Amino acid sequence: MNVKFIINPSSGKQIVQKSLDRIIGRLVLDKIIKEVDIYYTVNEEETFNELKNIPKGMFHLIVAVGGDGTVNQVINGMVKYNIDVPLAILPSGTVNDFANWYKISNDVESFIEMIKNMNTAKIDVGKVGEKYFLNVAAGGMFTDVGYKASSDFKTTFGKYAYYVEGVKEIPKNLFNSIEVEIEYEEKKEKKEIFMFIVSNTPMVGGFKKVAPMAKTDDGLLDVCIIEKCDIKDFVTLFLQVIAGEHINHPKIMYLQSNKIRIAPTSKDEEIILDLDGEKGEKLPATILTIPKAIEVVIP
Repeated sequence: MNVKFIINPSSGKQIVQKSLDRIIGRLVLDKIIKEVDIYYTVNEEETFNELKNIPKGMFHLIVAVGGDGTVNQVINGMVKYNIDVPLAILPSGTVNDFANWYKISNDVESFIEMIKNMNTAKIDVGKVGEKYFLNVAAGGMFTDVGYKASSDFKTTFGKYAYYVEGVKEIPKNLFNSIEVEIEYEEKKEKKEIFMFIVSNTPMVGGFKKVAPMAKTDDGLLDVCIIEKCDIKDFVTLFLQVIAGEHINHPKIMYLQSNKIRIAPTSKDEEIILDLDGEKGEKLPATILTIPKAIEVVIP
């Protein structure tokens, strides 16, 4: 098996990357891997070019080493350029939502065993404009902390870097709502909201049950919208989100659909999407599912 490793050298827990020599060496010695090619990411454009220039049939597996943002870049390139081989993830980022949901470990022995077994699952991918996401598209309050926190800060403090960045945003965001128009399943509604999350897995931002009904192979995206509320309701709601008991809260709109359009009612309102922790498109946006678009190696 010929394998292409795509590695983010500045991603989260860099200690994982120090285990790569052991992982690759063991897989070569055990005759699981025949040839290896390693590429270190520079930016999204360069990663796309690297994937675009892979000759068809040259590799049998792509391994993304990094966090949710690195995986996002890799799946964008793979879907865009029709690279039809399985994707394995060695999580070394700040939060690793998708990998954590599937219990994909960065432990050396566990990762080697996973590659040896090569169990795979066909996974849905979300699409916004010309960009794709594996786990989440979100907008509004707190949804920009993923790309606002610096790489060094995330490397040092891990997922707590997001929480610190989120706390810093509370004073300016708590009472700032946005009015949006939501279209889905031939319905159209206007809502004044704090934030919206469109998810492919239940896990978002390290919280395990933000979208508790989500499945990665059902052809649907789970949409969780937090409507404007007072601080008392917000605190109660936040605690319910942590417990995964929020979807029946009166200030939550929860739905499943294969396509949703979200647009601000004011042209002066600028809302930027977060796609798997990366800065994405501006609203208005149509978010849809591409069923079983990518094959992922899972334990």
